[in-house]
Amino acid sequence: MISFKPTEEQQMIVTLVKQFANDEMRKIYRECDENDEIPAHIIETAWSMGLVSSAIPEKYGGPGGEKSAVTGALLAEELAWGDLSMAMNILCPALVIMPLLELGTEEQKQKYLPAFCGDKFRAASAALIEPNFEFDAAALKTTASLKGSGYVLKGKKCFVPLAADANPLIVYAAEKGKTCGFIVDQGIDGLEIGEREKNMGIKALNTYELSLKNCSVPAESKLGGAKGADFNLIMNRSRVALSSMAVGVARAAYEYSRDYAKDRVAFGEPIASRQAIAFMLAEMAIEVDATRLITWEAAWTLDKGNEATKEASLVKSYADDMVLMVTDRAVQILGGHGYIREHPVELWLRNGRGFATFDGMAIV
Repeated sequence: MISFKPTEEQQMIVTLVKQFANDEMRKIYRECDENDEIPAHIIETAWSMGLVSSAIPEKYGGPGGEKSAVTGALLAEELAWGDLSMAMNILCPALVIMPLLELGTEEQKQKYLPAFCGDKFRAASAALIEPNFEFDAAALKTTASLKGSGYVLKGKKCFVPLAADANPLIVYAAEKGKTCGFIVDQGIDGLEIGEREKNMGIKALNTYELSLKNCSVPAESKLGGAKGADFNLIMNRSRVALSSMAVGVARAAYEYSRDYAKDRVAFGEPIASRQAIAFMLAEMAIEVDATRLITWEAAWTLDKGNEATKEASLVKSYADDMVLMVTDRAVQILGGHGYIREHPVELWLRNGRGFATFDGMAIV
């Protein structure tokens, strides 16, 4: 049976992250968006809270905490409520840590996981999305070919967060029609990092294009070893993370527009008392809560060790539509004020529009 009540430990984590999001992230999110930059102290403070590294076992130098998709979903929502760019930056190392924990060989875990157990934030990332309109994570254009004692990677990637500083990267490529991950160390020959991308949303997050030009990696860099890894599991955990973040962004937009509608007086009454506005707010609230619950269901299914492709795929599709609807209506409720930078709803709409293209950019 699914329990909709967080455990005592989960509630403590949510309270901690919510306070951090409110006291730190919310104070500077507009400044970060305007300046295309996140202050280092925000990332370091979040890292010191152990939000990403807590699940690393003690034998690799980590705290040995619980590896829970439900807990990850709870904290991802709160961080995204604070700010999506900062949330993605904070959680970026998980794009390497979680696949290693779930699917890496013992040698891969011993080689890479201890590096994430220090006091300082360590940038790491994953490259999945490709710059073509027919992009399909199950049919990648980037290829991996076995050659001699290693693999040769060829192709292009985009929307790779923190790529300029990330070490290592997990690059996803098609090997004989199957999507596989390859752990690529920074500075390897054939790996070229382009200029920072200029995006409509998540402006404060550094994302880059990558070119893989006959990039040679050793055979042991293949995630999961010779047998490979279950890419579906990686995608399902990513879908849960992104759905949780969509809930956080939508919740922020809903709460702001609700409070605005209560305070904004026109023709002698708050606009929230008008049926058209009230109905919009009610539907926004319903959709946010509904998406959260089906996200939790997908996360719970993952934690039970069950196949969650159906649940994760459905919630990701639903969340993509929900966050766009809610943030767009928040702009509508504010009227002309919704279109100007004085209010944050236009920022949330820009961020919300990107969720349909954020595949693989976050994981729990």
